[in-house]
Amino acid sequence: MTNVETMLHRVRPDLLAMKPSALRAFDEEVSAIPGIIKLTLGEPDFNTPEHIKQAGIRSIEQNHTHYPQAAGIPALREAAAGFLNEKYRLHYTPEEIIVTVGATEAIWASLGALIQPGDKVIVPIPAWGLYMNVIELLGATPVFINTEPDGYELNPEKLRAVLDENGDSVRALVLNFPNNPTGKTLRRPKLQAIADVLKDYPVFAIADEVYSELTFGESHVSLAELLPEQTLLLNGVSKSHAMTGWRIGVIAGAQPIIDQVFKFHQASVTSAAYPMEDAAVEAFTAGKDDGREMAQDYEKRGRFLYQALVDLGFDVVEPEGAFYLYCKVPAWLNEDEATFCRRLAYEAQVAVSAGTAFGPSGKNHFRISYASSLADLKEAARRIGVYLEKRRAE
Repeated sequence: MTNVETMLHRVRPDLLAMKPSALRAFDEEVSAIPGIIKLTLGEPDFNTPEHIKQAGIRSIEQNHTHYPQAAGIPALREAAAGFLNEKYRLHYTPEEIIVTVGATEAIWASLGALIQPGDKVIVPIPAWGLYMNVIELLGATPVFINTEPDGYELNPEKLRAVLDENGDSVRALVLNFPNNPTGKTLRRPKLQAIADVLKDYPVFAIADEVYSELTFGESHVSLAELLPEQTLLLNGVSKSHAMTGWRIGVIAGAQPIIDQVFKFHQASVTSAAYPMEDAAVEAFTAGKDDGREMAQDYEKRGRFLYQALVDLGFDVVEPEGAFYLYCKVPAWLNEDEATFCRRLAYEAQVAVSAGTAFGPSGKNHFRISYASSLADLKEAARRIGVYLEKRRAE
């Protein structure tokens, strides 16, 4: 055994056992296929609005290239609080906001500040796989509630039953809506029912609402409005303003709790980058409605692709927000989700993501990201139809 192999065995066993993102690995693999239409990653196809880019450029020209405040520059904390308060009937002060390196770090810092080894965290599934990875790395156990039998919405009575069954070991609930991968969201009456359950337990709610501006029909309702003292609200500009590469997220919560989350954040990354923060100020103020304009296009694309797939015989969750469709692999194909996705990519040049990236309930499911042009979506639907006809003829 070489010295490197010896030292590798000294790395944390749970990290050695954890696999890199299968979704990302598959996306990189299929990127080499000529003519591929990639409907894999949750990456807006819009460019960052020009006025926001110019704010970032001005920031660099003004030499805002030094350390900003660890919790975020005051202007951004104020802008983020104003945005959240105006949009979602909230009442945050700038002191109750932490600026993070994307919503990903917001998840890490929020859970990291709350969870101890041996704790349990409730995760309604299907859900973004990062939640499970972070929970396990922190030494806790995810407790799954499969939402499929309830129309992909968290059932309040099932939540209560899981809380009662697991007792004081439950430290938090992670709730993402509009949801990745299903595109479902929670309207006020159903969200109120969940808040009413949580009020009876000393459990934190980590509300990942990063797709809040991409809600179709009724306006988004935040869990933080209904359960302010127990909620840590996660949001950001990545999805709403097509700023994934700028890496700016926010955590909002009651100040005594935020003060503790801040310690974990500061020990993890020090701060987000100054020019990116200046650009996010512009996004949350002058660009506060940019996301709603994008949402109109996403809704059109989602409605088109949903109907196209239904017409092809797929069982598809009707989208209510974000830019995803969650579908079942047709039973007559007699193959699992990974095989379906691989064959579709290599034989039809359409790439989608296997559902098992979103938890154990994703077996025999796949996700489509329709953050792509309508022309690409129409061509993808055509290719899928041709592919299915070919498979039926085999």
